[in-house]
Amino acid sequence: MISFEQFLGVLSTNPFLVIVMLLVMGTIFVNGATDAANAIAEPVGTRSIDVDSAILMSVICNFVGLVAMSFISTAVADTISGMVDFGGDTHSALIALAAATVGIVAWGLGAWAFGIPTSESHALIAGLTGGALAVSGGLDGVNMGEWVKVVYGLVLSTVLGFLAGWIISKVIPIACKNADRRTANNFFGRMQVLGAAGVALMHGAQDGQKFMSTAMLAIALSLNLTVGEMGGFPLWIMVLCAAVMAIGTAVGGKKIIKKVGMEMVRLDKYQGFAASVSATASLLIATLTGLPVSTTHTKTAAIMGAGAAKDPKSVNWGVAKEMVLTWVCTFPGCGIIGYVLAKLFLVLF
Repeated sequence: MISFEQFLGVLSTNPFLVIVMLLVMGTIFVNGATDAANAIAEPVGTRSIDVDSAILMSVICNFVGLVAMSFISTAVADTISGMVDFGGDTHSALIALAAATVGIVAWGLGAWAFGIPTSESHALIAGLTGGALAVSGGLDGVNMGEWVKVVYGLVLSTVLGFLAGWIISKVIPIACKNADRRTANNFFGRMQVLGAAGVALMHGAQDGQKFMSTAMLAIALSLNLTVGEMGGFPLWIMVLCAAVMAIGTAVGGKKIIKKVGMEMVRLDKYQGFAASVSATASLLIATLTGLPVSTTHTKTAAIMGAGAAKDPKSVNWGVAKEMVLTWVCTFPGCGIIGYVLAKLFLVLF
C-alpha cells in the first residue's frame, strides 16, 4: 500500500501525474457541488433545516461515509477501477485518463451553472470509457463484465428508488391516521433530517469510492501497475478525496438544493422522510453489491415517487423532464468528449 510520502515522491518525478491528479480532484470538487448537494435538498425544501446547516451536515456525512465504507467494503471502487483498460503504455494511459477527467469537469460545471443535478457518476463512467476506447482502438479497452453493472445499477436506482418512495409515502398516512397532525409533522421533520444525513453518508460511500478509485488508477498507471497490485486504498487518499468533495459541497451546493428541493416537487415532511429512507436503502444495497449507481438518480427518483404518491400533479414534471434529458445525454455526451479529447491529447502530447 502506497504511503503519502511515496506518493509525493512519484509526483516529483512525473509532472504529468500532477496534472492528472489535479483534474481528478476537480471532478471530485464538482461532484461535491452537484451530487452531494442533491442528496440533502429536500429537507431544505420542507424547511426542516436551513441551507447552511444542511450543507454542513452534508460535508460531515460525506466525509464519514467515504472513510467508513472504505473500511467495510471497496466493492464500488473495485468495479470502477476494473471497468476499463488503458493498455500497457503508461504515458498514453495517463493522457487518456486526463482527457476523460477534463470532459467530466466541463460537463459537470455546465450542469452546475444551470442548476441541473446531473450525474457525475455517469459522467465519470462515460468519460473513462471514451478515453479507453480511444487508446485501445476498440472494445478491448472495456471490461463488459464490469460495465454491465452500470446498467444494473441504473435500473435499480430508478425503479427501487421511485417505488420505495411511493410505497412508504402511501403507508405512513395510514399508519399515522390517528396521530395528532402537528406532533406527527414535527416528528417527521426531525426524521427527515436524519434521513437526509443517511443519504449524505451513502453518497460519500458511493460517489466518493468511484472518484477515489480514479485517483488510485492514475497513481497505479504512473507506476505501471494495476489498482489491485497497489495493495488497497490507503487512509490518506480517502481523507484527501473526502475533503475535496466537502469543499465542493460548501462552495457550490445552494444552486442544486434550490432546483431539487424547491422547484422540482413540493413535499410534506413525511414524504421527504420517505424519499430519504428509500434512497438510503437503495444506495446501501448498491454499494455493498458493487453496483456503481448515481446518487442523484436514486434520490431524485425517490423524491418523485414520494411526491407522486400523494398527487402526481405536485411534481413539476417539466423540471423532472429536464433532469432526465440531462441524464440521457450524459453517457453519449461525456463518452464522446472523453474519446475526442483523448485522441486530441494523444496527438498533442
